[in-house]
Amino acid sequence: MMDNNDVATHISKKFNQELEAVRNKVLAMGGVVESQIELAIKALVTGDMQLAELVIKQDNQIDNFQRDIDIQCTEIIALRQPTAFDLRLVLVVLSLIDELERIGDLAERVAKMAIHLSNGSVGKSDPHYELKHMAGLVQAMLKNALNAFARMSSDGVLDIIRSDEEVDLEYGSIIRQLITQMMEDPRNITRMLDVLWTVRALERIGDHARYICEHLIYLMNGEDIRHLTPAEVQDRLLS
Repeated sequence: MMDNNDVATHISKKFNQELEAVRNKVLAMGGVVESQIELAIKALVTGDMQLAELVIKQDNQIDNFQRDIDIQCTEIIALRQPTAFDLRLVLVVLSLIDELERIGDLAERVAKMAIHLSNGSVGKSDPHYELKHMAGLVQAMLKNALNAFARMSSDGVLDIIRSDEEVDLEYGSIIRQLITQMMEDPRNITRMLDVLWTVRALERIGDHARYICEHLIYLMNGEDIRHLTPAEVQDRLLS
């Protein structure tokens, strides 16, 4: 016969298993989103429409992840009534899957734009190198943010947040390049506008990767650092 201590230990162990299962599912969802971004960029640069179609099909998988995790978190809140850190973890998970779903939508947008661009004339002046470089930056931001969540540590997230400034600089540089090409040859305008929307999607992916880091700092430190500059975040974390 179990005494009260045995019951408490059993419940706590099961609760921990439920939280760990949710965390693992978030990381699995993140892995699919990372794959979407990689495939979408390859489709854009190489013109491989099969890759683009695969990215679009993966969106259903992302939506299923979000729905399942949302249900799990709702059940945990209703049945376990978590407090303190456990409650923050569940709330952060709900925020993270929202960020990941939006990133998935943006990757899908890049894939659809790849299909659209492939139907036009070949753009020899398309900034493929710059696009790949910018995509590499946002991919690294997302990967490092998910790794930090897997470690349950806010160490290094300030560097990820700072990386968003580099993404913004790259975004501005590509935009200037596109505007110059449109001015030099008005026939480029339609195509360059399509590329512009693609670059904008990548820039937004970087923003959402930064938001994941902000949620993680809230989880680990209890600090709401939204809307703060990287310098202000550093001051807040070191104070």
